[in-house]
Amino acid sequence: MDLERPEIFHPPVKRSVTIAGHQTSISLEPLFWGMLKKAADSRGLPLNALVAQIDVERIAAAQPPGLATAIRLWLANDMLGKMRQAD
Repeated sequence: MDLERPEIFHPPVKRSVTIAGHQTSISLEPLFWGMLKKAADSRGLPLNALVAQIDVERIAAAQPPGLATAIRLWLANDMLGKMRQAD
């Protein structure tokens, strides 16, 4: 998805994921769903497994955010880490 295109402003899309055997719904913008899928693929993980890992990290935080927020923050942090490695 290109930042110059209007699709970047698409509202959140709700999808169901399974975490630790329980189904939950997460609402993320398509841009973040795409980034999450690429991150899972690059790690050789199913999307649900990556979301479960992010959830474990989120719960361990001093002030855990909601899951959708945690996913967005995790993706931003992941992208920043890759940018630092490229420098």
